Amino acid sequence: MKSHLDFIPQKYTQKLVEKGKFQWSAPSNIALVKYWGKKENQIPANPSISFTLNNCKTTTTLEFEPKGFTSENFSFDLFLDGIPKEDFKPKMQKFFERIAVYLPFLKDFHFTIFTQNTFPHSSGIASSASGMAAMAVNLMSIEKLFNPAMSDDYFWQKASFLARLGSGSACRSVKGSVVVWGENSSIVDSSDLFGVAFTEKIHKNFQCFQDTILLVDKGEKVVSSTVGHELMHNHPFAVQRFEQAHKNLAQMKQILIDGNLEQFVALVESEALTLHAMMMTSMPYFILMKPNTLEIINKIWKFRNETNIQVCFTLDAGANVHVLYPEEVKNEVLQFIKNELIDYCQNQQYICDEIGNGAQKII
Repeated sequence: MKSHLDFIPQKYTQKLVEKGKFQWSAPSNIALVKYWGKKENQIPANPSISFTLNNCKTTTTLEFEPKGFTSENFSFDLFLDGIPKEDFKPKMQKFFERIAVYLPFLKDFHFTIFTQNTFPHSSGIASSASGMAAMAVNLMSIEKLFNPAMSDDYFWQKASFLARLGSGSACRSVKGSVVVWGENSSIVDSSDLFGVAFTEKIHKNFQCFQDTILLVDKGEKVVSSTVGHELMHNHPFAVQRFEQAHKNLAQMKQILIDGNLEQFVALVESEALTLHAMMMTSMPYFILMKPNTLEIINKIWKFRNETNIQVCFTLDAGANVHVLYPEEVKNEVLQFIKNELIDYCQNQQYICDEIGNGAQKII
């Protein structure tokens, strides 16, 4: 079993690396079995499984040049959509502090980070997963300059490991199309330290799965996910929830192999509501769903009952609704969304996405 010590490099074969740049894109992801609650060092309290998305992604260009002097400080500038973002720098500083032991070259370079998202800023889609995943693969590209013999397996595994230290769910955005994060007895080589690609053959029902994201509320959440995770430490139902997640992940594995859409719908919706039930029963308690979230859920249930089309919803830690459905019913579901659901979205905004393949190198 892997240890975090496996990701501390012993020595580099290449001593001198000049200035350069890399550019990668990395997508967001949507969990089917949710992770809620974490231990020290970004270790999940329970395992999770997610679809990697395709269109909602972050593209990050990382320019680097040697400082030319020894320094104990990190040196970087950060731009979002070409505009300096000083308020993003503390999070990047914290990320660098966490990963410095695993990337010993970090303090030797000045970095210029240019990042942009394909989805609107503050659209309520978590950009931390895609953003930290994109940053991690860029940094691994630099480390590969120091160690050209690095294997692809090590590259991807360590990239996921580093991404996790920036934002837990980011470790599920490095590879695709289905990723498991967290030790679970039903998944070979599963780990708390990084995400692993689902190795079983996924049934054709799920291979081109669609995710239309309904933007119910684009405002800042009243409770951050970080605070929400912390509230699981003394939660009265935490033990039962963690046991449930392990069982649900094993069940989801079989569903993805067998292609049973009815079971998929039931489990995914149950997981989404369980996530929000944990929020509503923590102390202090909170509700992130909005009235329009509930309106959409009820409309989806009614549509499914009337048409027998296997469309379902899931939720992240927020008000927005991810509408999940097979590609073969795309036309019917999109018509339903346009006819009945967009009025519940802020400014009638929604984003069409689908299952994807993870981070992609551009430069």
